[in-house]
Amino acid sequence: MKALTDLLSTDYGLMSLLVIAFTIFMSIWFGRFFKRHIEEDAARAARADQSAKL
Repeated sequence: MKALTDLLSTDYGLMSLLVIAFTIFMSIWFGRFFKRHIEEDAARAARADQSAKL
């Protein structure tokens, strides 16, 4: 209980909570960013293969 109180009521606890939230947000953002670009590159490579066969 003391740890939760420290987390929510002290300056170092709030900063830790902010860093944890920021880290989670960035991991989600990077995952979506990489997934989108991987799919775009795969589609571009498929189009290049298709046009090379013609």
